[in-house]
Amino acid sequence: MGKDPKTTAENQLKKAEQLYKARQFKKAGKNFHSAGISFLKLEEYEIAKNCFLEAIKPFLELDKYDTILELIRKASEACLQNNQYSEAFRLYKDTMNHIPKLKSETDKNDNYVLFSVLSYLCLHANGAPEEGLDYIKRNRNKIDNDFFKENNLIQLISELTLSIRDKTEKYLENIQNNLNQFKLRDPEVKLLKDVILLTKFQLLIESSLILDKDTYTTNDIINLNVELDTNPLIQVLNNSFFKFKINSFQIIKLIVSLSDNLTTNKKPDLPFSLDIGSKITLPFTLKPHFQLDNPKIGPINLTFELNNLLIFNYDTSVIIPNLISPPASLEASIKNLRPPLLDQSFPLEILIENRSQGEALDVNIDVEFPEELKLMRGTTNKQIYSLRSNENLKWEVNLKPLDVGDFIIKISIKFKDPDDNQINDVKEFPFSIKM
Repeated sequence: MGKDPKTTAENQLKKAEQLYKARQFKKAGKNFHSAGISFLKLEEYEIAKNCFLEAIKPFLELDKYDTILELIRKASEACLQNNQYSEAFRLYKDTMNHIPKLKSETDKNDNYVLFSVLSYLCLHANGAPEEGLDYIKRNRNKIDNDFFKENNLIQLISELTLSIRDKTEKYLENIQNNLNQFKLRDPEVKLLKDVILLTKFQLLIESSLILDKDTYTTNDIINLNVELDTNPLIQVLNNSFFKFKINSFQIIKLIVSLSDNLTTNKKPDLPFSLDIGSKITLPFTLKPHFQLDNPKIGPINLTFELNNLLIFNYDTSVIIPNLISPPASLEASIKNLRPPLLDQSFPLEILIENRSQGEALDVNIDVEFPEELKLMRGTTNKQIYSLRSNENLKWEVNLKPLDVGDFIIKISIKFKDPDDNQINDVKEFPFSIKM
């Protein structure tokens, strides 16, 4: 009966630790490596990673930097198999401290490209392809220019970038068709496939922004629905190339881009779970505050997460709401402050009120009295720059009736609304004079 595989792995690790303490570095490194391989087979990825990282210490003593890079790659593979993409990225970054110590320029170029690209893939899987691209650009000056341009892994990154920029799948198909030429290991291939899947999701989701009205005033609430169609994603999940089983799909973050005159009143609660193959509506309410020549809603940046692990970002389109100022209107009234009697002067109050929601600008008021009402004191014309909502203009005049009868007092009102439209209105008021 053979030995238990876990017992074997534990014994290898124990032996490696003893050899390291005894400063038998070469044997210690080999035993740490063997223990790491054994734990990988047992799918105990965290222990396997630690074994490979422990193996680095003795090989540092021996200045075996090519072996150290291989151990970091192995430790990163364990992270990938354990779905620890951020930890794998951290380890890939650490290779940049060791690559300069390699003797061969060709080996340096190979490793700079390999670990820069693997770092990019980890960042992309975590929803940060731009950060991954910046990372490669920062390392480019360490790599021979011709080597960089001709390397197929760099071409892979170019095609991923172009697919996102041009919103087309053809570059992704090229990657899939040439997968073997990249010479990646199984966990790294799985990482690449996850990145391709995320990119396809980003390209295939369909969205539209729908407003509940054609026109809004600056006092209205804007109701916006963002409609997402995830039906095109089914074809990706059914593709045997990916072998991807989805357990959860949700929106974990959203950022609404708005013009300065708009704010978000309400947005969907997060995380927001989605069912692939269906249409989803995300409701938003927005509040306008003032008029602006080019009001804008969007893009809305949505961060999606698959299986609580893989992340990609998606930008909706932009929509322009038709936003106008509230309509302005002015009301006029007159009030006798004493009963009007023939040949006796009396005070009359004139009141102009803005009961509307809009502001009246360049207000000009003209009052026209019949000949039978003689103006004794006061003015028949008033001009003011503006009359805002719920403001009023009031003044008194003194009149003297010269004859009895029924007459008409006219008040002409001229002003501009906030959209610079000229508004003219005439109010008529019946007026009786008695003996």
